[in-house]
Amino acid sequence: MTLASRPPTSRPTVSVVIPVKDDAAMLQRCLRALAEQSRRPDEIVVVDNGSRDDSAEVARAAGARVVECLAAGIPAAAATGYDHATGDLVLRLDADSLPSPTWIAGLCRDFARRPHVAVLTGGARFIDGPRALRRPLAATYLGLYALLGFAALGHLPLFGSNLAFRRAAWRSVSREVHRGDAEVHDDFDLAFHLGGRHRIAYSRRTDMGISMRPFDDRRAFRTRIARGFHTVVSHWPDELPHRRVARRLRRAGRQGAISRAAEARR
Repeated sequence: MTLASRPPTSRPTVSVVIPVKDDAAMLQRCLRALAEQSRRPDEIVVVDNGSRDDSAEVARAAGARVVECLAAGIPAAAATGYDHATGDLVLRLDADSLPSPTWIAGLCRDFARRPHVAVLTGGARFIDGPRALRRPLAATYLGLYALLGFAALGHLPLFGSNLAFRRAAWRSVSREVHRGDAEVHDDFDLAFHLGGRHRIAYSRRTDMGISMRPFDDRRAFRTRIARGFHTVVSHWPDELPHRRVARRLRRAGRQGAISRAAEARR
């Protein structure tokens, strides 16, 4: 579905971006869940990153707009989707994600209530694998990711399976992200760039189901970790955590001074 001409409205438009490669069955399930949202997206952009299965056909059958990305890797595919998104708010999830029916509505409410926040990220729960391990493993996995991410970034990291940002924020960093490096962890890279300029907050309103598949393949899991380290090191030394925090404090101080000056003139 694409944005159509509509009368002016104060309600922000929403684009959902889904990168996919050879994951037609999971994509179909994800698109079905998006069709059942209490607040429907204005468009769904599926980025086909060289699929050899019928992922593109599944997306078109569900009414999504399919964009091809011939460059290898999730960083290129995700960035291509963000470039093509036309909504005021850009929401990202993966093909094997399963959003709750209120996922979009919850993010829209959070943005409306926090106008100074440009980026929202949320947590997730496992929806497959051994039932007894789902909750503790998700808590451990996401908890360590948040802890290590904060240590490397100096602020909250982003989780690409449950992510949203204002399109204006993406435009401000679209030329800076490492979209051409397939070995970059795209969530981490985006966090470096967006977090350097914009405020990131955690959304507790969003319930997102994800697959435990990353734990099924040790090699793939090690690759994720290696990409995380590669992403962090590729931003050093200018993006060392203490330097990032210092810049944020200086920026906050300047913004505070501007606000106080504006109040004084009233």
